[in-house]
Amino acid sequence: MGNVFGRKGRPSRVTDQDRAVLQLKQQRDKLRQYQKRITLQQEKERSLAKQLLKDGKKERALLLLKKKRYQDQLLDKTENQIANLERMVQDIEFAQIEIKVIEGLKNGNECLKKMHEVMSIEEVERILEETQDGIEYQKQIDELLAGSLTQEDEEAVLEELEAITQGEDVELPEVPAEPLPEVPQPESERKPSKSHADREMLAA
Repeated sequence: MGNVFGRKGRPSRVTDQDRAVLQLKQQRDKLRQYQKRITLQQEKERSLAKQLLKDGKKERALLLLKKKRYQDQLLDKTENQIANLERMVQDIEFAQIEIKVIEGLKNGNECLKKMHEVMSIEEVERILEETQDGIEYQKQIDELLAGSLTQEDEEAVLEELEAITQGEDVELPEVPAEPLPEVPQPESERKPSKSHADREMLAA
């Protein structure tokens, strides 16, 4: 029991604007129900007026038609009231959207202020200067490397690049047009050995 009574209630998320919108919608719905009820009643009284005319009761039929005419005027007024309620609901809902947008802008501005406090203009300028110095230093290195090569070296590099691209990395030497000189054979290959000659004579 102590926990129940000691527990703090959570704050309601329903605002006064939400309650106002809800009340306006409830009034609108009641007026629509009233419209529906009057329309059904008019249809019944119109049928009754036709029956009274058939029965020769013209005065009573005329009275019902006058009542119907008055109810038509009430329906017109009711329709205007419903339109006003709906317009008011739309205005309140749009105002709530505007409030949320303004709150979002406010939070955004606060975040920007905090970011500006973390990084000042001087800090940004220092970072930009260091970045520019780094770019200039790299540029100087590139210029030094480029200046160490002669025009001949540059052309050789381009030729090598083209050869690699075309798959012709190594150039083969040209084949000579003159016939190659004959190589003298050794003595053992020119004269057959004595044993070999003897074997040939015995075979004959």
